[in-house]
Amino acid sequence: MKQQTNQQLNHQLKRQIFTDDHEAFRQTVRTFLAKEVEPYYAQWEHDGVVSREVWRAAGRQGLLGLAVPEEYGGGGEPDFRYAAVLAEEFTRAGAPGLAIGLHNDIVGPYLTSLATEEQKQRWLPGFCSGETITAIAMTEPGAGSDLQAIRTTAEDHGDHWVLNGSKTFISNGILADLVVVVARTRPEGGAHGMSLLVVERGMDGFERGRNLDKIGQKAQDTAELFFTDVRVPKENLLGELDGAFVHLMTNLAQERMAIAVSGIAAAEQLLELTTAYVKERTAFGRPLAKLQHIRFEIAELATECAVTRSFLDRCIEDHAKGELDAVHASMAKWWATELQKRAADRCLQLHGGYGYMNEYRVAKAFTDGRIQTIYGGTTEIMKEIIGRSLLN
Repeated sequence: MKQQTNQQLNHQLKRQIFTDDHEAFRQTVRTFLAKEVEPYYAQWEHDGVVSREVWRAAGRQGLLGLAVPEEYGGGGEPDFRYAAVLAEEFTRAGAPGLAIGLHNDIVGPYLTSLATEEQKQRWLPGFCSGETITAIAMTEPGAGSDLQAIRTTAEDHGDHWVLNGSKTFISNGILADLVVVVARTRPEGGAHGMSLLVVERGMDGFERGRNLDKIGQKAQDTAELFFTDVRVPKENLLGELDGAFVHLMTNLAQERMAIAVSGIAAAEQLLELTTAYVKERTAFGRPLAKLQHIRFEIAELATECAVTRSFLDRCIEDHAKGELDAVHASMAKWWATELQKRAADRCLQLHGGYGYMNEYRVAKAFTDGRIQTIYGGTTEIMKEIIGRSLLN
C-alpha cells in the first residue's frame, strides 16, 4: 500500500513512489535525527566537523550501507528509494554535515560493485558499522570538473604503487579512514590512463591539510589531502587498472540523483517555512500573505516545486529499477539544484531582514545549499552532457 508522507504540502500531488516500508524507514530516520543529530548540530558547526560517535550511531541504526549485502553487515536493500528517503529527511532537518549520502550513495557503489571478495571482507563491515568513514578524492587544485587534467600519479613498483599528488575540496576529508583516490597510472593514457586506489588512514606519506573554511555546511569537514610517496599495496587497486574513467562515469548518475533529491527536498522545505512565515508576519497592518505580490511569489514557487517533484519522483523510480540514464540524471541534477538556489534567494527575500539572521532556517539554507549547483558536476557540465546527447 502506498501512502503520502506525513509532511506533504497541500500544493503537491500525492506521491506514489513509496510503500509502507519506505515510510516506516522515514520514521526511523526522523527519530535518529531528533535523538542523535539535532541536539548536537550547533556544536558540530562550531567545531567544523561532526563526531565519530554519530557515525557509529548511524551504523547501529542501520542507516549505513543500505545497499551493501547482508553478509558484510549491510542492509541488503539496493532499492534507491530508501536512499532518497534518507536524503530527504536529512535535508528537511537542515543537517548536511553528516555526509551519509556521500558514504552510502557515492563511495558505497564503488566498493560493492568493484571490490574483490577480499576487499569486501576487509572494508565493508566497518563501512556499515560506522567505524570506517569514507571519502572519494577526485578534485585537484588545477582540475575541477575536468578529470583529464588530473595530475596525481601512481607509479608501479612491483608489489605496490607509489602515489604522489594532492586533492582539494574533499568531503569527509578530515574524518575519512578510507579514501578512494583517482590517480594517473598511465601517463600517456589521457582519460583512460587513470585508476582508483584506496588509501587508508595511517599510510606513511598520507597527510591532511586544512579543514577548509566554507560559507555553508560548516559541520561537514572538507579538506585538502596530500600524498607524498605513499606506498599503496597492489591489493588496494579498486576495479580495473586504467579503468577509473569508466568506473566514474558509471557511478555518476547515482551521485547526481542523490544531489537532485536533496535539491527538491530543500526547495520544498523553504517553501513550507516561507509560507508559514508570510501568514504570520504583518506589514502595513496586515499579514504579508494578503499582498498580491507575495501570493504570486508563493504560487510561482509552489508550481515550480510541484512540477520538479513529479519529474524527480519519476527519476527516482527509474533509478530504483536500474533504468535511469546519464542524461536524465543530469537533467534532474541541474534543474533541482538551480530551483533550490532560486528558492533560497526568493524565500530569504520574503523573510526580509530576518532572512539574513542565522537563527532563521532560511539563512542557513541559503548558504548551505549554494554548493549544490557546483559539486557532482556543475550546472554548465550538466547542460553540456544533455546538449551533446541531443546534438551529436
